[in-house]
Amino acid sequence: MRRSGVGLIALWMALSSLPAAAADADVDMDAMEALYQERFKGTMENGGYIKAYEPQEPVPGADPVAPLAVASAAELGIDSAALDRAEQYARDNNSTAFIVWYQGKLQRETYFGDVTAATPLTTMSLSKPMTSLAVGRAIQLGYIKSLDQPLADFFGEWRGTEKQSMLVRHLLDMRTGLLPQAYSTDPDNPLNRAYLSPVHGKYIVESYPLVAEPGSVYVYSNATADLVAVLIERATGQRYSDFLGNEVLAKIGAAGGSQWVNRPGGTAHSGCCGYFPAQTYLRMAIAMLDDGVVDGERLLPEGYVNAMTTPTAQNPHYGLGIWVGGEYIERRGFGGPNHPGPKVLHSEPFVDKGIYMFDGNFNQVVYIMPSLELIVLRVGKAPLKSPEWDNSYLPNLVARGIKGD
Repeated sequence: MRRSGVGLIALWMALSSLPAAAADADVDMDAMEALYQERFKGTMENGGYIKAYEPQEPVPGADPVAPLAVASAAELGIDSAALDRAEQYARDNNSTAFIVWYQGKLQRETYFGDVTAATPLTTMSLSKPMTSLAVGRAIQLGYIKSLDQPLADFFGEWRGTEKQSMLVRHLLDMRTGLLPQAYSTDPDNPLNRAYLSPVHGKYIVESYPLVAEPGSVYVYSNATADLVAVLIERATGQRYSDFLGNEVLAKIGAAGGSQWVNRPGGTAHSGCCGYFPAQTYLRMAIAMLDDGVVDGERLLPEGYVNAMTTPTAQNPHYGLGIWVGGEYIERRGFGGPNHPGPKVLHSEPFVDKGIYMFDGNFNQVVYIMPSLELIVLRVGKAPLKSPEWDNSYLPNLVARGIKGD
């Protein structure tokens, strides 16, 4: 994607170490508008899909990354035939990585094509569990008081408005009441400006519409998730990528990667589309199994993981950036109960009734089964349309393969 002017690039790079709020105060808004229009045109010419999630900003992580324990053949706690079948299902469905971790050890780790353990793989909406972990870490460190702190404490623009009752938790459980995700061909539609603008964080805070009372409805919205980056930067005074990398990924022993930002030095799209090795997503899940305690250090407030995995009345299958198994339904839509749009198939109930998931577009999914101490990861390209992807198949197949005493 072309960028406007050498002088503007120099300005961007000079601002790249600043939190986005500080950088946004000095940008040339005419230049930002021109870049927005260019991005919008390119997206429409590409059938409504963004051409590339760029630019990407580096996100630090653990260095070096200590290897995870690997089960020997004699130590396998899961039947190898079940692992073989699960791996083949992943292979047949355009996966790039398939990992099974059980009771502290890797049982199977397979990469497909030219992908390796070091290859950065797109998060899609696996970024949303990252936002929840980042907020939890900020609470543990005292930058944010609690999930129930008003966002107006950080977004002063909202004081005295209908948005002033919005809480921190509403950014994570999708109950902000902000305009829901949809599609529009109008360049002035808020959906497009919130997604493509080189100052999208500033736009969302100042102009994105409220359509329901905060806390009253589940409304899926990438704009809501993108506000987490603004919250973290205003609360901590650090860039979102730096806080996420140094205070979350490095602390859980995970490799860093990169995060999509609206321009060099601008605001992160915290709700989508970074790139990290597959094990980074796995290690996020491992950290949750012990309530956010890693190597004896409490990284998240006590009980925070329970809050992450507790759904709301407005959506019994969604917690704080986390999908919850909950009561069995054959098809679950990302837009929430009774919302139109694609719905993922579950051919049967989950074996582990307490299962929760990281779940992103194209079935980027990490299944976490706490009662079994079992994690199954599948990331990759969109699965085959026929036969249809079954979101209960992999976790149930592997869970049933656990060996008896």
